[in-house]
Amino acid sequence: MSVDWTRDEIILACDLVMANGWKELRASRPEVVELSQLLVRAPLHPTAVRDDKFRNPNGVGRKTSDIATQHPDYRGRPTRGNRLDRTVLDEFRTEPERMRRVAAEIRAAIERGDVETLPTSEIVAEDVEAQEGRILFARHLRRERSPELRRRKLAQVQAEGLAVACEVCGFDFAVAYGERGRGYIEVHHVLPLHVSGTIKTRLQDLALLCANCHRMAHRGVWITPSALRELLATS
Repeated sequence: MSVDWTRDEIILACDLVMANGWKELRASRPEVVELSQLLVRAPLHPTAVRDDKFRNPNGVGRKTSDIATQHPDYRGRPTRGNRLDRTVLDEFRTEPERMRRVAAEIRAAIERGDVETLPTSEIVAEDVEAQEGRILFARHLRRERSPELRRRKLAQVQAEGLAVACEVCGFDFAVAYGERGRGYIEVHHVLPLHVSGTIKTRLQDLALLCANCHRMAHRGVWITPSALRELLATS
């Protein structure tokens, strides 16, 4: 059974191709064998859809060929890749440092076994695939949903005499819903993992957002709450 490659997997394969001078890597290369083993460990596909050839070195080598033959400098006939191969390739060409950091964080998360289950909601499929991929987004969600961090952030805001309200649009759930909405707000980590790396989260790294603004902050290319405020003010 052929299993579609996810953005996370293509990022890792493209990282190999870039390091190899934008040339494909054969299945026998140690880097390909190592990536094959890593992808088998990754929680990106359920066991039920995998067969004995799932992400084997031959398949990984073919994917590096799909990516390499999409490069503008390639002069031969392209292999049958997909649109996402070209999208990720273009991102590596325009923002190589950022994409290599993303690849390094994805690789490290898989190696550490940080993520066992991944979000499969529409938010991931529609909005987040265009940024860090599912593995880093799952880690990001885990940071944002930490009950202890949420409690400390709300305590900080209240100690400063501020309203528990969205820092972008100002929506206050208590004002809108009365007692039912008191103290309700979502917590957003302002830095994506490929920027912050694996560090201890500080309260100043967190922002309080309503559900709408939180989704807009995560949608597509990462945007900070201050940039989102400017966007809202000029729209």
